[in-house]
Amino acid sequence: MKLYIGNKNYSSWSMRPWVLMRQAGIAFDEVMVRFDGFSADSRFKQTITAINPVGQVPVLVDDDLVVSDTLAIAEYLAERFPEHGLWPRDRAARARARSVCAEMHSGFAALRGACPMNIEAHLPQIGALVLRDNAAVRSDLARLTDRWSSLLREHRGPMLFGEFSIADAFYAPVVMRLKTYALPVTVEVSAYMARVVALPGVRAWIDDALKEKEFLDFEEPYRLGR
Repeated sequence: MKLYIGNKNYSSWSMRPWVLMRQAGIAFDEVMVRFDGFSADSRFKQTITAINPVGQVPVLVDDDLVVSDTLAIAEYLAERFPEHGLWPRDRAARARARSVCAEMHSGFAALRGACPMNIEAHLPQIGALVLRDNAAVRSDLARLTDRWSSLLREHRGPMLFGEFSIADAFYAPVVMRLKTYALPVTVEVSAYMARVVALPGVRAWIDDALKEKEFLDFEEPYRLGR
């Protein structure tokens, strides 16, 4: 089983299935396809398009089967490895977990657009300006933290649905964003973020991201260099 991903410092979409598989103990081979641009003639696009016609990461290859898109990969893994309990066992909780993953998959566009994932960076000044000037980001942040608080109280933590699940893997890149831009959260949410960062799967991703030492200007809207 192979998982094709992009740069760990920047690729939030790649982070989701990688963390999910690493944290759950599902064996896989990582294939890093570094970003060098996103034009059709870039090495990244040529490499990935040969596997996934959409030309995006992540891509999971299991024998002859190719699965793209983070939500599809997560669902495939949950079916392929039911013993790992990637979704909550309770039917209602499982439906809720799928809903919040779908919301993350297609929502929070303002927050994700204004605060791209950049694990290596520390940009509190940018975070303050974004919150001051962007009402949609303020709305996204409020909805996100309210959702986390509600789930943590309902399921009594430590993760969103009690134990680690696909939902926590899906929201891990947002935890990285909130940390990078120092966006204000409650004590309860801050504690959850600390627990996510401490997960071995997340910690391993962060450690690898910090080792990359690459600066890609097309991924860095707020800096001219490191």
